[in-house]
Amino acid sequence: MKFSHRLTYDASPSDVRAMLGDPAFREKVCVAMEASRRDVTIVPSGAGAMSVVVEQVQPARGIPSFAKRFVGDEIHIVQRESWTDGSSADLTIDLPGKPARFAGSITLAPDGDGTVETISGDVAVKVPLVGGRLESLVGDLLQAALRAEERVGRAWLAGSR
Repeated sequence: MKFSHRLTYDASPSDVRAMLGDPAFREKVCVAMEASRRDVTIVPSGAGAMSVVVEQVQPARGIPSFAKRFVGDEIHIVQRESWTDGSSADLTIDLPGKPARFAGSITLAPDGDGTVETISGDVAVKVPLVGGRLESLVGDLLQAALRAEERVGRAWLAGSR
């Protein structure tokens, strides 16, 4: 399933990129998403490049009954970003032990005095018969997570750290 989501910030792309490269910001996003456990690793590699791994466990709340047997009581999420420069990254989100994956990209682009962050790619769930419904569910969960990240990001960029 194709997926795309835009986040907007009242800050320059370089400020947004700096925020995304700050472990304290990533931790704050995990807290906003009510992760029960989390681990954030950010490794800069020069000239705007960096590797980001955010691993978290969230309670599986609001999951429809048809999906509950695939998900269980908790959702383990591993998000990996490989930033090649200050404005773009490859992104994968895996659910270890589950047949679900997101693979795509992140781009930062100026938009007037602000920045648009675009996450786009494909959600794939390899489960016969209900895979399409599960892909839609994963897409909805990803949208909710990105809305939380945007709320935290806007507050962060406004000075609430």
